[in-house]
Amino acid sequence: MPTWRELLAASRLPRLEAQVLAARGAGVKRSWLLAHEADAVGPEAALEVSALHARRLAGEPIAYILGEREFFGLELAVSPDVLIPRPETELLVELARAHLPEGGRLLDMGTGSGAIAVAIAHMRADARVWACDVSPAALATARLNAARHAPGVHLLASDLFAALPGERFEVIASNPPYVASGDPHLSEGDLRFEPEIALVAGPDGMAVIRRIAADARQHLNPGGVLAFEHGHDQGAASQALLVTLGYDSINDYNDLSNIPRVCVGRWKG
Repeated sequence: MPTWRELLAASRLPRLEAQVLAARGAGVKRSWLLAHEADAVGPEAALEVSALHARRLAGEPIAYILGEREFFGLELAVSPDVLIPRPETELLVELARAHLPEGGRLLDMGTGSGAIAVAIAHMRADARVWACDVSPAALATARLNAARHAPGVHLLASDLFAALPGERFEVIASNPPYVASGDPHLSEGDLRFEPEIALVAGPDGMAVIRRIAADARQHLNPGGVLAFEHGHDQGAASQALLVTLGYDSINDYNDLSNIPRVCVGRWKG
């Protein structure tokens, strides 16, 4: 029987990835694994761990293998039905929260795993947070995360604003699909495994952003704010779009990698 050290080395994965997956497969903490690397691995544990290592070696994202991902300090359930929450989206959460007045209403449009809505509701008990998505499977994942971290989030099925007639908010936040169809990155890395409906938005990647920005005007209170994530090369186009649609106080913000990431505009009403 191999030792844990030998099994980890045989995985051909980066050491940390191999350890995290081995700990999950064996049902132990990673700290235990580090302290017992010289121990022999039982046959059942070896089979389970090797299967997880093989999935990762084939490119499957660790978040999908584990069924969870940390976001804003919260352990969130994830599945192949939702995008994997990414650190750059934390900028959107920060900006949306900063513009949300005491007791204000916020809508997370296209919530996916619920990451944005749940993170804001978890930090802001005063806020009235809504979240919607067109995908029933995504909403099922969002409900798991809301139940665990922010039970007050109001979740509903909606194709963009279709199920929200008459509803108005102080902040509408969204991490919409913004990858251009045919983008070569779609065949690389984690994107190969993530749902296309949550990634791709027409020839230039702006189709859904245009719809959200136009329709949000009927769902923002006067002075309300629209904040949305966009691609690295869409900052200028996003700002120009908001100008054309009549928003003001428009700003585009860079993420921690100094890449243009979130556009914010105020609806005058």
